[in-house]
Amino acid sequence: MWDVIVIGAGAAGLIAAARAAERGRSVLLLEKNRKPGVKILMSGGTRCNITHATDAKGIIAAYGTQGRFLHSALAALSPQDVIELFHAEGVLTKVEETGKVFPVSDRALDVQQALLRRLARTHAELKTECAVTEIRQTEAGQFAVVCESPQDPHGVAVSGGEYLAANLILTTGGKSYPGCGTTGDGYVWASQLGHAIVPPRPALVPLVSPAEWIRNLSGVTLPDVVLKIFLAGQQKPLTQCRSSLLFTHVGLSGPAALNVSRTVSGTIQAGEFRLNCDFLPDRTEATLLDEFAAAARNRGHSTAFACCTEWLPRRVIETLFGLVELSLTRKCAELSKAERQRLVQALKRQDIPLTGTLGFEKAEVTAGGVALSEVDSRTMQSKLIPKLFFAGEILDLDGPIGGYNFQAAFSTGWLAAENV
Repeated sequence: MWDVIVIGAGAAGLIAAARAAERGRSVLLLEKNRKPGVKILMSGGTRCNITHATDAKGIIAAYGTQGRFLHSALAALSPQDVIELFHAEGVLTKVEETGKVFPVSDRALDVQQALLRRLARTHAELKTECAVTEIRQTEAGQFAVVCESPQDPHGVAVSGGEYLAANLILTTGGKSYPGCGTTGDGYVWASQLGHAIVPPRPALVPLVSPAEWIRNLSGVTLPDVVLKIFLAGQQKPLTQCRSSLLFTHVGLSGPAALNVSRTVSGTIQAGEFRLNCDFLPDRTEATLLDEFAAAARNRGHSTAFACCTEWLPRRVIETLFGLVELSLTRKCAELSKAERQRLVQALKRQDIPLTGTLGFEKAEVTAGGVALSEVDSRTMQSKLIPKLFFAGEILDLDGPIGGYNFQAAFSTGWLAAENV
């Protein structure tokens, strides 16, 4: 029998297994994929953004209301601790302008290999291609974990097995990037063991728009916009994000779109929400009206189009002029008050129709998961089942883009391992 079985060799599972083994526990780490850390290898455009250049308070603030759950985990393993952990494994890091922390090599493989090196120095055993099919508790209170029999290259079944453990850590991830093996298995097992599951939905996922003008701008990046999501008929936004925006052939991507996507995923029907874009967040509407008035007085022979291209790319301004039905040759002095107001509204409060998101297939993380109210945040232990622990994306925890989700995975995995 094992002291600890960890299911899922992703970021949380690898660090949890290594830490538990370092503490003298006998540890078995089970992974259904052929190689561990598949999602690590894909993340950050294969560069792997391991954390954010902030302190524990910064991580907590980024998570909003969920952040309170992370106090103990971040006290156990802070962002600086994560950086030092990788430095100790020979993976030097760099901080980019956005605050994202990457390996200097820009290679996610180096991150995965560092975690595997740390694991290899312990006596933990890693079994890959070991898909768990059942988890149950024995009469003695142990956990019985059943794996299906894998097949050898000739298609012949080889021995699977049943493993017993005193402690169980579920680090199976969510449902994002299901090609990585994260297909929601952990939710089923947690539910069978009595835990409530907050309905999973895609987060940090591109948005889909039916608008032709959006598709026509495909490839254009704007470094600074504000996106707001409103419920239909409401004036106060459900959420908003100021960051860069990328137009795509299907809709919107980039940090601003990804960070508001969890709210889009959380609505039932596309008609229940609207997306509003402020293309010039450093200028108020009153300021823009004053600038157009000043241009009419001082640059009356200049076109309004030429004035606007000082602020935004030409393709974007051409599109917005088309939406408000203004000629590109219209002089600043010729703009009526109503035309100025229409143009300002397009620049500051442009509605963008949405039909939803690209779903779990393209989502970087999963919102929803094991209800936080049923997990002791001081230990990551279930409040319902003694010696059952959770860490990483299986929990109802999802942060913004920028390394926050890896930090939460590392910190919750470490804290669980400290308490098994």
